[in-house]
Amino acid sequence: MSGATLDWQETRLPEERERDLMLRLPALVAQAQSAPGWARILEGVDAAGIGTRAALAQLPVTRKSDLKALQAQDKPFGGLTSTAARALGRIYMSPGPIFDAEGRGPDWWRFGRALYAAGVRPGGLLQNCFSYHFTPAAFMVESAAARIGCTVIPAGSGQTELQVQAMAELRPDTYVGTPSFLKLIVEKAREMGQDIGSVQHAMLSAEALPDSLRQWFVEQGIPHVCQAYASADAGAIAFETRTDGVLNPGMVLDEEIILEIVRPGSGEPVAPGEVGEVVLTVFNADYPLIRFATGDLSAILVDTPPSPCGRTNTRIRGWLGRADQTTKVRAMFVHPSQVHDVVRRHPAVTKARLVVTGTIADETMTLHCEVDDPARAGDGAAIVADIRAVTKLRGDVRFVARGSLPNDGKVIDDARDYI
Repeated sequence: MSGATLDWQETRLPEERERDLMLRLPALVAQAQSAPGWARILEGVDAAGIGTRAALAQLPVTRKSDLKALQAQDKPFGGLTSTAARALGRIYMSPGPIFDAEGRGPDWWRFGRALYAAGVRPGGLLQNCFSYHFTPAAFMVESAAARIGCTVIPAGSGQTELQVQAMAELRPDTYVGTPSFLKLIVEKAREMGQDIGSVQHAMLSAEALPDSLRQWFVEQGIPHVCQAYASADAGAIAFETRTDGVLNPGMVLDEEIILEIVRPGSGEPVAPGEVGEVVLTVFNADYPLIRFATGDLSAILVDTPPSPCGRTNTRIRGWLGRADQTTKVRAMFVHPSQVHDVVRRHPAVTKARLVVTGTIADETMTLHCEVDDPARAGDGAAIVADIRAVTKLRGDVRFVARGSLPNDGKVIDDARDYI
């Protein structure tokens, strides 16, 4: 556990990593099929034939938004776990309710690499300000800290004055929690006249971290601020790194994940660098995930040199918003999947965005379609008919040149005037 990385896997040649993941993929699919929920989802799939990204991309996408319905049918985990509920280490309940599993292995959530990248080291002292109530974030930190060999103050969330007192008297070097709660603690310490300057590192997650707030933390005396991207289903997904105190571009993927970025509302991978929905395949003996759509938007970082930290895995741009852009028009819900359904019927359209303008009850829907030559695309009558057939609403078509739509992952753009 010396040096810039926690383990040797992080510095493998990219082609070695890819080869290893693809060799392990068929066994993961077979393992998932042993769980009744995945057996239904992957019915008829020959696991031995799923050993490439192209083959993986043919499997169905299971969305995070599907979990509540799946779990209602087959309690508590929708039949998606390979380990029986009472053989697990913990069971969590998030709002919804959505139930999440934790097995018994060390650093089960694979959060150790994220903490190490944030500057946590053996012998350090970490104040864990994630909630210990029902949800797993605090326990992700606990198991990761145990792997690294640092000491944890199990502070949880809330009780800001006690948080300040603990920092002032115990002198932790690292804060882990949400950005907003760290801001409250810093402001409360200033109000109380307490010195919490021992905190030099912050690993932040569960909320967006604007550049302005990151800079504010630096100005308050916390120079080393990193983000982690994780979820209660997949565990650690990606994390920021630093080299000689300087933040490196992008977020490095965890070693146990196959990442796809797909067009929202579909399962089709987009071109590298294009914004789309994060879809994960996660190697986990207790809770395997196969093409699990998180509902988050991101993009693979392209045309950048290798990370100076030495980690060689794919990097993403971080959290860029939500993929579920469902919009109600004239009392009817319009979903990204419906836009995809219309577009896939017209191969000449390479990308599209449904723009909703006007005011409530007086909207206009226009499907902006990228094509090679807008001047020769015709009147779009067939697309107009398909919009009506799929959404049950009237819509217009506008042809635009390839590459003219913004690269922001939006499939539906609600541009109505709500004033």
